[in-house]
Amino acid sequence: MRVRIIPFLILIAITCAWPVTGHAQKKEMKQAEKHFNSFEYALALESYKKIMERTEPDAYLLERIADSYRLMNNSKEAEFWYAQAAGFANANPVSTFHYAEAAKRNGNYTKAKELYTTYADRVPERAEIAMRLAASCDSAALWTRRPLSYEIVAEDSLNSSGVDFSPIILPNGDMVFSSDRLKAPEKSKKNERFNWTGNGYVQLYYAASTSDSTWAAPSALGKEVNTDYHNGPASYLAQENLLFFTRTNSVKRGRGQVNTDPTSWVGGTNAKAGDVINRLEIYTAKRKGDEWADVKPFKYNKPQEYSVGHPAVTPDGKVLFFVSDMPGGIGETDIYYSERQADGGWGEPMNAGEVINTTGRESFPSIGADGKLYFSSDGHLGLGGLDIFKAEGELGSWTRVLNLMYPLNTSRDDLGIAVDTTGKKGWLSSARQSATGFDNIYSFKEVPVECTLLGQTYEMVDQPGTHIKKKVVVDNVLLQLFEENIGTMNENHSDSVGGFGYKVEAGMQYTIRGSKKGYLTQTILFTPDCRFSVDSLLVQMIMYRDTPNVPIVLENIFYDLDKHDIRPDAAIELDKLVRVLKANPTIRIELSSHTDSRQTRKYNQDLSDRRAQAAVDYIVSKGIDRKRLVAKGYGESKLRNKCGDYVECSEEQHQVNRRTEFKIIGK
Repeated sequence: MRVRIIPFLILIAITCAWPVTGHAQKKEMKQAEKHFNSFEYALALESYKKIMERTEPDAYLLERIADSYRLMNNSKEAEFWYAQAAGFANANPVSTFHYAEAAKRNGNYTKAKELYTTYADRVPERAEIAMRLAASCDSAALWTRRPLSYEIVAEDSLNSSGVDFSPIILPNGDMVFSSDRLKAPEKSKKNERFNWTGNGYVQLYYAASTSDSTWAAPSALGKEVNTDYHNGPASYLAQENLLFFTRTNSVKRGRGQVNTDPTSWVGGTNAKAGDVINRLEIYTAKRKGDEWADVKPFKYNKPQEYSVGHPAVTPDGKVLFFVSDMPGGIGETDIYYSERQADGGWGEPMNAGEVINTTGRESFPSIGADGKLYFSSDGHLGLGGLDIFKAEGELGSWTRVLNLMYPLNTSRDDLGIAVDTTGKKGWLSSARQSATGFDNIYSFKEVPVECTLLGQTYEMVDQPGTHIKKKVVVDNVLLQLFEENIGTMNENHSDSVGGFGYKVEAGMQYTIRGSKKGYLTQTILFTPDCRFSVDSLLVQMIMYRDTPNVPIVLENIFYDLDKHDIRPDAAIELDKLVRVLKANPTIRIELSSHTDSRQTRKYNQDLSDRRAQAAVDYIVSKGIDRKRLVAKGYGESKLRNKCGDYVECSEEQHQVNRRTEFKIIGK
């Protein structure tokens, strides 16, 4: 089910005294506290507000109201009430933390950063965590300012006034999702409401897709799947017509047991405060036509000790991911997986590991049609609340997780994603537009981005009397932009300051060819990775004179000490020279290598010979005729400064002499 966190900090006993002004007020407060401690926050909120109408509020009462809103996932109201409590000198320091969290969820990153910093000062033992969260506000603000290019639309035909979340798509295109909508709000009886939120109980709903790409009216799955308490979210294994789904059951609370995953399992509301606790279990149901049958529990359900829920089965049915707070985990809730055995049963649960799991909450895993594992977390770096992440790597050897960033993620909770085969289209659930913090279902699709390519043509010229290079603009260069994917060409000229620009699209392959009389023709190859809704790329085209026998220094050609192997960074620069040779097929060049004066003359000569030959061999390997190339090592015979033998020089001065050059020796 979909409810909110009970952070460990607020479970610490609060000893602030409540001023008693009469028997009636004391009785009202006792009742309000009973509701709060029984996780009946909707009822507790009503009681606290009634008390506030008849008495002067203090920090404790304001914090209780703020806590109720926070636990009902209403960050807007929570931020307001924590701000009121902050005005009291005896406000609990943890309220500053919750105030910061609420501000971050509301996208108020500047305020949140300030509050996290204040909390770090007030609670030194939590300072490291608080300052990390403060720093996360800067990245969240940056991501929000630079949105990725997605179109996101609310699925109004699916969404209700309650919580709607975790869509899964069936093979025929229909949808199953979870919702706590009241079946008949105007007639709902009090016992049909979940007193944590004031909404109904979470149930699984089915919505048929229509020919016009909308949805038929959702209907609840049958009683074989939906009980009178919480049911959902789910996952579907098409090849076996098998629904894996979450079911919440109330069990008697044992001494010392606590709730550790508030997004899913919370204290029961059908018994006296503290008597029961909710535990999640996984069940399967077989789809037979329009009916569901053969409901069976997952082998590793253990509700008397911990919860397992949020199933996500791989399309081949070989791996089942799920969430649990079982002992031995990394955080409040972790993602686990179980592998299918030869006999059809499920193997022992395995923790997905520290790349995926954090000290926070990981939940709502799903397997995209692209084969990737997606999940939500509030422990990884994010924008606020739960963010959706994609895991890179393979089962048991994950390499990293990627935040899907804004606008797929927002400052509010984002969870329960269903992705198509491209990974660029699907559905997710989010509280992004909700004043109450309730989730809705949204469709999303990546929109191709039109980027602006901005460039400049110039040459590097030695300043008189030195070997220091300066940039000199080359104007009126003919620039031809080739779209390799579709074979079109667009011509332009660089302006008086060497500037030029084109409109380009993400994922397209482009070549820019630059030519001008007196210069070698140059080419640049690139594929724009434009991800943001507004994006621009910067390119620079260095023009080389076509004057024979004038050396041209190749920048950034480095070799390891006393070696002549072509390093990867040197290969990048030599690849540019390969493109020059291909764009100017009639020229022949000498490629030379130079050393500084350290070591003996013979050693330096041999080393430069080997380096020059290695560079020529590399260029030949890229398709250039060896007849067009001459390798020449000059050792230390052509120093560009005074740093000869026995002259003390800095490393920077020696570096001027260690260079690779080419010059035209024939056209």
